Amino acid sequence: MTSVSEALTPPRTSRSVSVKALGGLNFFLADVRDGLGPFLGIFLLGQGWAADEIGLVMTVGGLAGMVAATPLGALADATRAKRALIAACAIGVIVASLALLAMPTLTVTVASQVITGLAGAAIGPALAALTLGLVGQNGLPHQLGQNEAFNHAGNFCAALLAGWLGWMFGVSAVFWLMAVMAAGSLVALAFVRPGDIDHDVARGMEPGDAAQGHAPPGIRVLLRSVPLLILGVTLLLFHLGNAAMLPLLGQAIAAQGEVDPSAYTAATVMVAQLTMIPLALLAARHARTHGYGIVFVAALVALPIRGLIAGLWPSPYALLPVQILDGVGAGLLGVATPGLAARILRGSGHVNAGIGGVMTLQGVGAALSPGLAGLVAAHLGYPAAFLTLAAAAGVALVVWLAGSRLIGATALGQETVREDMAR
Repeated sequence: MTSVSEALTPPRTSRSVSVKALGGLNFFLADVRDGLGPFLGIFLLGQGWAADEIGLVMTVGGLAGMVAATPLGALADATRAKRALIAACAIGVIVASLALLAMPTLTVTVASQVITGLAGAAIGPALAALTLGLVGQNGLPHQLGQNEAFNHAGNFCAALLAGWLGWMFGVSAVFWLMAVMAAGSLVALAFVRPGDIDHDVARGMEPGDAAQGHAPPGIRVLLRSVPLLILGVTLLLFHLGNAAMLPLLGQAIAAQGEVDPSAYTAATVMVAQLTMIPLALLAARHARTHGYGIVFVAALVALPIRGLIAGLWPSPYALLPVQILDGVGAGLLGVATPGLAARILRGSGHVNAGIGGVMTLQGVGAALSPGLAGLVAAHLGYPAAFLTLAAAAGVALVVWLAGSRLIGATALGQETVREDMAR
């Protein structure tokens, strides 16, 4: 006899088109999630803005996204209009970018950065919900690897095109590139069939839970989840050490005056992104058979080594090992972080709110990182700053390993929230 769960789960073949569309969606959204990045500063400088004004508007956008990440994750859990949520983010970025290009006033620029920050914060949990709803917990490791590979390929292509278009036509061409990428995400999204999404599974419940009368527990379950808290604190410390590493490397090399800083920075991005693609696929393959634990630890180990190399080898040639290790860390974390959160919170109905909460904590670390690195570099020099960032990453590793003794099987994906609540 067919179970309720089986009856409510569409056959695997009917979902193939929707699952394939996730690749294109992640490719095109890569540029949308990250915003204009350094090109915003270049554009505003050309409009006569001062450096402190540029820093202020960029900070406002980042803070808006950080504060809203958890509520937007909860929205991704609650709404059945997940495709519409992602579409609204893409359209918002198109409008915000072109409005900024047309009218780079203070009001429009701040509004543009707030919209972009909110869109970036919403896209992560919404994509996780869409992926989980299409492939389920069992298919999640493989699909996360595919998602991340397409995401990094999108970042690489966007960076390459942005550099070429900016050189050929000026920085305004980068705004149009972002609009085109966002429009491409809308096309890919159109191929995701609404009927293929299991909205119970998408929020971390089991297939057919709603039909059987199983309601998710209150969102306070997130606050009671020690594994989730340890994951969030670990990522806060990781990004405290990670966020400033690449900008600091560019500054250190520029101070030496040995290479062109623009070309060098572009090379750092390309090396890292090319490394992330195979690493994401490798991480997914390993997680499918052995869980996310070793993948996550390997990502944490890569960053202290990266900081030590940058701090102890003040040479332009440090680019290769430093950015390969960046690719290792980011490629593995892109798979392990949402996978761990989904497994830890399985049965809670609040997986994407949990992912949003983790994003908020790692955003705090990323926001503090440049200030910490700049302070140390100003007083003790660049090598000391790199070693300080490496130390922060080392503390993240210690926290995770020590916390693993507390969270035990949960972090390894052998226990769910529902099983824990039943006890």
